[in-house]
Amino acid sequence: MTTPPYENPHRLASAAVVVGVDGSEGADLAVRWAAETAAHRHRDLLLVHGLDLASTRSMVGYYDVLTPSITETIHKQGRRIVDADRRLAQSVNPDLVVAVEISEAGAAELLIRHSRTAHLVVIGATGNAGAFAHIGSTLLAVSAHGHGSVIVVRDTAIRHTGPVVVGVDGTEAADAAIAAAFDEAAERETELVAVHARAATPSATDENGAADTVLAERLAGWQEKYPNVRVRREARPAQPTQLLMDWSDTAQLIVVGTRGRGALTGLLLGSTSNFLVQHAHCPVLIAHRDQSE
Repeated sequence: MTTPPYENPHRLASAAVVVGVDGSEGADLAVRWAAETAAHRHRDLLLVHGLDLASTRSMVGYYDVLTPSITETIHKQGRRIVDADRRLAQSVNPDLVVAVEISEAGAAELLIRHSRTAHLVVIGATGNAGAFAHIGSTLLAVSAHGHGSVIVVRDTAIRHTGPVVVGVDGTEAADAAIAAAFDEAAERETELVAVHARAATPSATDENGAADTVLAERLAGWQEKYPNVRVRREARPAQPTQLLMDWSDTAQLIVVGTRGRGALTGLLLGSTSNFLVQHAHCPVLIAHRDQSE
């Protein structure tokens, strides 16, 4: 019996752009970005809002008489949020198909579930360290346990020019990031820059040769698959964080990868990805390993 070919669910025509909404400025920015992206790619947009009623019920558990009125208020507030964001999305493009979902689950659980079949999952972020502490539990949970591409949109200017930049660290874990980066560069009809941060050593010639080899090996085959995407390679002595931050000044999008569902390491280790999420001057895409399958 022949095994049917694998179809990446994130690339199916039915896969929607999914964005988490909570009434914050960061979420509103994410809605605008997601609406533009969905309209440009002729995809539906799904706004999701998690009420996290389990937490509310645990907090008011000793006051059961109050629980119905409190949960009703939370439901009404959630409806107001998604209605406002639906109007916001349709103001970006009146022809955009916008669906909404309000769930009693928490935001992280809801976004992780949708990430299995979404074209993209979009999360908004504002500010610096303080804001990251506020959104950290949802963002880190979706980053660690999500599927496909998770994009964090910060409160910085959204660019429609400039390259897509992908961090390549020489491991197989980078393959998902490379796959997502080529997809994004092709969608945006822009250049792809593949960067590798090498160690600064006295034997610069040897290091340059090794870095070039890393990039060549990891990018092998992708140019043939995406012949219309122009690729530039850059390897220089720098910390990954600084190298990607430098590029975030001119890039449309920074792409980094993960190393599985558990610990976040390499280019998704706190010192790199957490810093990018808080400080990058463009959206950051976190690519999960099922992206390259």
